[in-house]
Order: sequence, then C-alpha cells, then structure tokens
Amino acid sequence: MPLLRAIWLLAAMLLAVGLAQALKPERLVADRLAPIDLKAQVPQEFSGWRIDPDTAPVLPDPTLQQRLDSVYDQTLARTYVNAQGERVMLTIAYGRDQKLSEATAVHRPEFCYGAQGFDIRGAGLSQVALPAGQVKVQRLVGRLGPRVEPISYWVTLADEATLPGVGRKLGQLRHGLAGEVADGMLVRVSTLARPGAEISYAAQDRFLHDLAGALPADVRPRYFGV
Repeated sequence: MPLLRAIWLLAAMLLAVGLAQALKPERLVADRLAPIDLKAQVPQEFSGWRIDPDTAPVLPDPTLQQRLDSVYDQTLARTYVNAQGERVMLTIAYGRDQKLSEATAVHRPEFCYGAQGFDIRGAGLSQVALPAGQVKVQRLVGRLGPRVEPISYWVTLADEATLPGVGRKLGQLRHGLAGEVADGMLVRVSTLARPGAEISYAAQDRFLHDLAGALPADVRPRYFGV
C-alpha cells in the first residue's frame, strides 16, 4: 500500500506539472495587436491643448525609477495647458508583459506619490465620458504641504480598461488560460488645486475626452479600453 500510494502521489505531481506547463502563457498579446509608441501616438498638441514645458508631473525617486525601467518598456510624462490656463499632467507607463504579478504596482499613484512624501487619500471611483464610451477611473487626492493634487488613473490589459485589484487579476488569468501574456498601461492624469478651492476633476475629464478623440483609432482602445 505505501508503494501504491507513493506511485499515485508521483502521478498526481507529474500531472500537476504537466498542466502547469500546458497553461503557461507564452504568446504575447502585444505581438498580434497594433504596436504601441507612446511618444509618437500621444500628440503634442490637440483640441486647444499643447505641451507646457514649465510644469513637470510628479516622477518617481531614483530607486523607484530603476524598478520602473525593469517593469515597463515605455514611459511618458508631459504637462499640457490650454488657452484658459488649465494645466493637466499626464503620465503613461506601458509594458508588453503584464503577468500575474504586483511588479507594476510601483507606478500606481498610491505608491509613486507616497514615496515622494505625499499624503494620498482615496476620492472614490468615477466614470469619464469619452467620444466612444466611458472609462472607469480611480480618483485620489495627494497633499504635500500647500500642494494639493487631484489625481485620476486606470490601467489597461490589452484593449480593455480596468482598475488594480480583482478585475485586473481576473483579466490576467483569462489571458493566461488562453496561453497569452497581456500587455498593458497605467494612465494617470492630475491637476493642481488652488489653495482653499474645492477639489475638481472637470479639467481632467475635458482633457481625457479630447485626448481620446485625438489618438489614432487603431490604438485608442489600448489606452482607454473603448
């Protein structure tokens, strides 16, 4: 009996190893979808918005930047301004390989801003209206001394938008069971609130609506999921 039990255990282990290998994702979704080139695809000027070289988005400290460079293939950080003087800071990080891992969490605002000394508070979920639909975003508020920065962000897997957590994990698992490794982005926008003013995301929403309309149609779902 002990020998028979050992044989059954060995067979079960071999079967588990075989299934793990069979389900191991190998194909990169990025290889079958339109390629991503952040600097080329995100226009420098559109719908009255243009790059403002005098205001920089919050960037990771050098230690986090090293981790980012190992996780993401491309990053983009720009500030845009319109004729009304509204400024929106845009940061996008793109990676071709988004396996079941928390490695990409280093670029989430909760961690990126927190590493810079900001106090980050959640401000709930919201929907931003785009020309082709809506994208669900996480709202945050970052505070560092007198600086108050409303923040919105979301993540994508292939051409679907989601948020970190269960939804993203299920998306990764779905691609994995299909033998694929999804690519993905983290898209973040923020603005600076005037001292004493009510927190508002209106400028961010207008900017995102205009940006979605300005992106090439074949890659727009890769950024917004719609």
